[in-house]
Amino acid sequence: MNIRFVQGSDYYSLSPLINEWWGGRNMSDMLPKLFFDHFQNTSFIAESDGEIVGFLIGFLSQSKEDEAYIHFIGVHPKFRKQQIGKVLYERFFTIAKQNDRKIIRCVTSPVNKTSIAYHTKMGFDIETGNKQINGVEVTANYDGQGQDRVLFKKN
Repeated sequence: MNIRFVQGSDYYSLSPLINEWWGGRNMSDMLPKLFFDHFQNTSFIAESDGEIVGFLIGFLSQSKEDEAYIHFIGVHPKFRKQQIGKVLYERFFTIAKQNDRKIIRCVTSPVNKTSIAYHTKMGFDIETGNKQINGVEVTANYDGQGQDRVLFKKN
C-alpha cells in the first residue's frame, strides 16, 4: 500500500466512489473539489496496485492555531479492517504535531455507530453535547437544522 498526498485530480477518481463506499448514503456533496486543491499538504490517499482504497481530508485550523481538523476519511469496503484508516490517521497526527497542533477535532453523524466506535478506539473523546441519542452526547443542529453531530476531540 502506498500513502501519498492528495492531488487535485484525485477528486475526479474519488468523488464517484464515495456514495458507494457509504452504502448508498449521499455523502459526496460533503467533499467538494476545493478540499483536493487547497489542503494537499494535510490530506492523503491510500492506494493499492494503483487503486484508491482510502483517503483522509484534513487541515490545520486557521482560526485556532493549536488545532487541526479531520473533515472526511473513508476506506473502500473491500479493504476495511486492514489498518488503512489507522495509517491515514497516524499520518495526519504526524503532520499536526510537526505544525505544533495539540488538538485534533472531527465530527460524525449520530447514526454512524461504526464511526463513533472507531473514533473512540482511536483515542478521541466525545465532547459534551446539548442532548443525547442512544446514550451518546450529541450537539443538536451542529450542521444546520436537524443536522445533529457527535463532536470528537483528541489531545
